[in-house]
Amino acid sequence: MSDTAILTLRTMLANLDDAKKYQSLRDVMSTPPAPDLAAVFEDLPPEKLPVLFRLCPKDLAAEIFAELTPETQQGLIDGLTDKELKAVVDDLFVDDATDLVEEMPANVVKRILAQADPATRRMINELLKYPEDSAGGVMTTELMELRPDWTVSQAMAAIRKNGFDKETINNCYVTDRDRTLIGVVSLRALVLSKDPDNELIRDMMDDNVVSVSTTTDQEDVSQMFEKYGYLAIPVVDNEKRLVGIVTIDDAISIMQDEASEDIAKMNAMGPSDKPYFKQSMWELYKNRAPWLLFLMISSTFSSMVIRGYEDALAAVTVLTAYIPMLTDAGGNAGSQSTSTIIRGMAVGDIEPHDLPKILWREFRVAILCGGTLALCNFAKLIFLDGIMPPVAAVVCLTLICTVILSQLIGGLLPVIAEKLNFDPAVMASPLITTIVDTTTLLVYFNIARVLLKI
Repeated sequence: MSDTAILTLRTMLANLDDAKKYQSLRDVMSTPPAPDLAAVFEDLPPEKLPVLFRLCPKDLAAEIFAELTPETQQGLIDGLTDKELKAVVDDLFVDDATDLVEEMPANVVKRILAQADPATRRMINELLKYPEDSAGGVMTTELMELRPDWTVSQAMAAIRKNGFDKETINNCYVTDRDRTLIGVVSLRALVLSKDPDNELIRDMMDDNVVSVSTTTDQEDVSQMFEKYGYLAIPVVDNEKRLVGIVTIDDAISIMQDEASEDIAKMNAMGPSDKPYFKQSMWELYKNRAPWLLFLMISSTFSSMVIRGYEDALAAVTVLTAYIPMLTDAGGNAGSQSTSTIIRGMAVGDIEPHDLPKILWREFRVAILCGGTLALCNFAKLIFLDGIMPPVAAVVCLTLICTVILSQLIGGLLPVIAEKLNFDPAVMASPLITTIVDTTTLLVYFNIARVLLKI
């Protein structure tokens, strides 16, 4: 039903200038969820954004706004009156409002803060004090607090009164008068209470609360959601006072951002949080060119090795034909190892102190993989390529050594990067490939000199 409504909406937008369509358009817009409507907004020309936004149901407008890209949000803000902007800001959850302020230019931020009520403005300023990539920077302060001496009936009355403006009420957090976090109780437990008038919150709460500090890295927070399966995690300050919660939607966004950043780095590009078509040609150039230049310069080491062994190549020219195969095999093996280790480190399965076990494990896997490739390649060289057995032996022995070295290097570099407080993703496929190419050629030519007496 949602897809049909979106298709109908897109069709009607083609005739948006027809006044008779406005009421029908309003009716259609009440059906799809906010993310689908936001996708429609992204395809609209800037001059039509405010018109369509004014047709949105009031309770849906803020949700749609929060789903838009920063560029579309700015274009929409420019077309809204101060009264309309105030209505949007007041309906936004405080973490979404904070994200908005962080993304907008100074003149737009000034206008947003001018329309926000004092309480919202104060909460935004508090959240902006925390590092952007910390739990404090992504949390929301709109949570449901209960007191331990309340009865279930009192707690439910408080939820009915104040819960509408909270980001989630699935879990309610129990605090003392100093806001020290002492427990958590689920809405399910409250609803299913058999004696709501007499049962106290302290008797049914779980006092073994998993929480994070305001300074905890956001990636570590997202891993906790995966580990514990929570929908929200409380955030406390240095004195264990409850200051906010990180919700599952924020955790998913963090995971997506971190994955995008790692993929970019593993493919020798600068990370960007903008969609592909939202990036300018200059931004794409800046993200790619420096890495390409670095890799080109580093590849000159391979050229230097080849020039140093020109006599060997001149004596047995057939060796040249198998250089691409060997370097590709080494690069692929190293990339496999690196990707596996980085993934393990990202999810917490691997720690830097596991390095000896990693290398021993990668060594054994490399022998099996290298041996398999060498046997298959030896048969091909002899029966299909018609290569002399000594030359085939050089290629296959190099192949085994290359796979072993590549996987050991691929397992070693991410751990070294982690110990040096670098992002392990930087030590990924392109850099691994460059290092492996040089070592492969050195091994190849030295084995050829020994076995072929050249």
